[in-house]
Amino acid sequence: MSSSHTEQRPGAAAKTFLQSRYPLFVQFMKFALVGVSNTLITLLVYTFLLKVVGMWYLAASAIGFIAGATNGFLLNRRWTFREHVGDALTPVRWAVVQSCGLAVNEGMLYLLVHDAHLEKILAQVAATVIVTITTFLANRAWTFRVHTTVAVAGGSPGGSDT
Repeated sequence: MSSSHTEQRPGAAAKTFLQSRYPLFVQFMKFALVGVSNTLITLLVYTFLLKVVGMWYLAASAIGFIAGATNGFLLNRRWTFREHVGDALTPVRWAVVQSCGLAVNEGMLYLLVHDAHLEKILAQVAATVIVTITTFLANRAWTFRVHTTVAVAGGSPGGSDT
């Protein structure tokens, strides 16, 4: 027997159902998966610079953040926010969001290490959780927003105002 061309791969129906019923949830899960890869890159770079190179923890964190954020931009643009049609300002908006995320990350890291006396790597992990949520919301609402078509008031359904 030959297989039909109309057969779906296992799980395809569930994926389609989830995407149509819970698009924000699916999008956040994609963002979270990208975030896992970003976090791994960030923490690997941070730990290497901190423990092997002996770099100051805030400088190591900034470099790690930039490496992870760059990975995130590339993956989120191609996968998480795929339906977004980019324009020349998309990278600028991304840079603004990530710069704010970096500022929040550095501020939280300093407070957690200096004032709360948390171990530096644990403090970085804690800061990452907050920054991930806030940058997702900002990127979704601003950087990778999907523009909807707006109907012109007073126009007739046929497109003519005569």
